[in-house]
Amino acid sequence: MSEKLYKIGQAAALLNLNTSVLRFWETVFPQLTPRRTDSGQRFYTEEDMALLRRIQQLLHQKGMTIEGARRILDGSATLDEVLPERAASKRDPALMLKLKNELTELRRVLASR
Repeated sequence: MSEKLYKIGQAAALLNLNTSVLRFWETVFPQLTPRRTDSGQRFYTEEDMALLRRIQQLLHQKGMTIEGARRILDGSATLDEVLPERAASKRDPALMLKLKNELTELRRVLASR
């Protein structure tokens, strides 16, 4: 039985993305290496499709940056489901003030012991 292969247009349609997005992701995610014919036509395997779905989830659903998603995929970082990457990667002044106040209070409690 032969392995199911998807042309770039088919893969993009299944993911509801433009083909240009898949081409771009190839340049920034070294794990993504679809097979190519001698003429350069891309063919994505089921494994490639799973990776594409994971990249799409990290970028579009989790709101991660490309660098953050790349670190997750290469294993140099883990995804903290409690604190989304979006909150961790962008400075939110209100969140920073809240954290500062909580840390100041914690320091005060620890110093009084």
